[in-house]
Amino acid sequence: MILTKDVLKWLAQLLAPYKLKVFFAIAALTIAAGAWLLLGQGIKLTVDEGLTAGNISRLDAAIGWVFLFAVVGCLATYFRFYLMTWLGERISADIRIQVYHHLLTLPPGFFAETRTGEVISRFTNDTSVIQTVVGMSLSMALRSLVGFVGALVLMTITSPMLTLCVLLAVPFILVPLKLIAPKVRLYSRQSQDRIADMGSQIDETLHEIMVVQAFNAVASEQRKFTAKVTSALQAASTRIHYRSMLIGVIMLVSMVSVIAIGWLGIRQVMTGQISAGQLSAFLFYAVLAGSSIATISEVLGDIQRGVGASERLLELLATQANNNSGVKNLPGLTTPPEIVFNQVDFAYSKNHPLFTRFSLTIAAGECVALVGPSGAGKSSLFQLLQYFYPIQAGSISLDEHKITELTLESLRQQIALVPQEPVIFASTVMDNIRYGRPDASEEEVIDAAKQAFADDFINELSEGYHTQLGERGVKLSGGQRQRIAIARAILADRPVLLLDEATSALDAVSEHKVQQALRYLIKGRTTLVIAHRLATVQMCDRIVVLEKGTVRASGTHDELMKSDTLYKEYAELQLIP
Repeated sequence: MILTKDVLKWLAQLLAPYKLKVFFAIAALTIAAGAWLLLGQGIKLTVDEGLTAGNISRLDAAIGWVFLFAVVGCLATYFRFYLMTWLGERISADIRIQVYHHLLTLPPGFFAETRTGEVISRFTNDTSVIQTVVGMSLSMALRSLVGFVGALVLMTITSPMLTLCVLLAVPFILVPLKLIAPKVRLYSRQSQDRIADMGSQIDETLHEIMVVQAFNAVASEQRKFTAKVTSALQAASTRIHYRSMLIGVIMLVSMVSVIAIGWLGIRQVMTGQISAGQLSAFLFYAVLAGSSIATISEVLGDIQRGVGASERLLELLATQANNNSGVKNLPGLTTPPEIVFNQVDFAYSKNHPLFTRFSLTIAAGECVALVGPSGAGKSSLFQLLQYFYPIQAGSISLDEHKITELTLESLRQQIALVPQEPVIFASTVMDNIRYGRPDASEEEVIDAAKQAFADDFINELSEGYHTQLGERGVKLSGGQRQRIAIARAILADRPVLLLDEATSALDAVSEHKVQQALRYLIKGRTTLVIAHRLATVQMCDRIVVLEKGTVRASGTHDELMKSDTLYKEYAELQLIP
């Protein structure tokens, strides 16, 4: 549970690097408030010593002071507004950086359970709310608070009795603040959650637009989105209702108080208890105090929204990152390492263990194909080796180094991955191949593409290696995306290769070229392959048959065809020649 004090502590930490600007912003705010308060004294002098006394010189002097206070107040307001708005923008930028950096450290399990749209909503909408609160609402609230306190002090000096009447109205303002403000905060949080639901559906349907249209699901998705928009509108309407009620009640109490005080003040002037100038100044301060309270009540809803947004972001930042506590840096291995899974226990959930005392050794430089039915644990071995999930018992080692003892960066620096669905970023061909080794030269990138048999089709693109590939590589065929991914792994030149080989969906020409690229890629590396094609199985040194998280059999293709019925059945049905 995130508490308001946690939010304030977090915002204080974010503002700490900019304390000089915070100091000047508060100073400008105080000077501006002081100037507006002194304006009341100028009004008093204008009425008493100028207008009432009929003294032209005193009137001119009083007007001069009024003018001076107004200029100082306007200049201070400029600096306050500029500095507070800058701080809002800066804090928003820092939060986005902090959240994005944290997101990249979270394990895949977090993103499997949390919708991308929800994360994006927190990342964009919530930070924008905080930007508005820090840059605008908080500034207005502080200015109004200083103005209210100052006005109250000067009101007391001007007329204690009238000030006492003002204070009698304070409880009528505090009660709605106490009762209604928490509801504004609650419904602000709910409204932001509903907006996140909308973002999730937009993200999902637009990414899978071809499937949506192919199954004539457009109308269905439209109805679901309309329902989410309606839900968000209902939550926003409830929030607006309570916020409007808060503003209306406070303004009503403030206006009734000012009218009543004006009536009492005029009676005091008529009886000679105070001068007309004192009453003018007092009413000026009363209006200033009332408008300050009205402003506070108005921005209080924004501040409550900011607290709700901060809570959502703090919950995201509190999500535990990958808990590998390893501190050892593994230098780049010059030779392929031996990989050992030793008595590994692992489960995605407590009641459904996947591996129990699982052991497997892949010799240095060996290529091992993993085959078996869906759910046997093939992809899980890849994920465990890269420490995307922690194991419950046993150990996984590269040579003599347990992966739990290594930093994540140095561990993953030894491993190249070619996934089943090749990942292509919305950038150029050059940047996509260079992704695993950003410092590579253009010549090295081109050489890796040639080794992956990708150079020919790349040169046929509109701008060659500098062609923008679009989101998820929409301009490339499946075989072309596969070869870009292989070129990326070749350029990365890491001693361990994880290959989720997916050539079964390719045409014969593409498959042949991809197989040629794979044969080059596995040379001189310790390789684990999730095999889908007979040609891939046959180019590996050994085949391991997995079934329900255990090693059922191990050997060459010919050996297993004779000795293992499950493999024979799998080979005949799945390993399409």
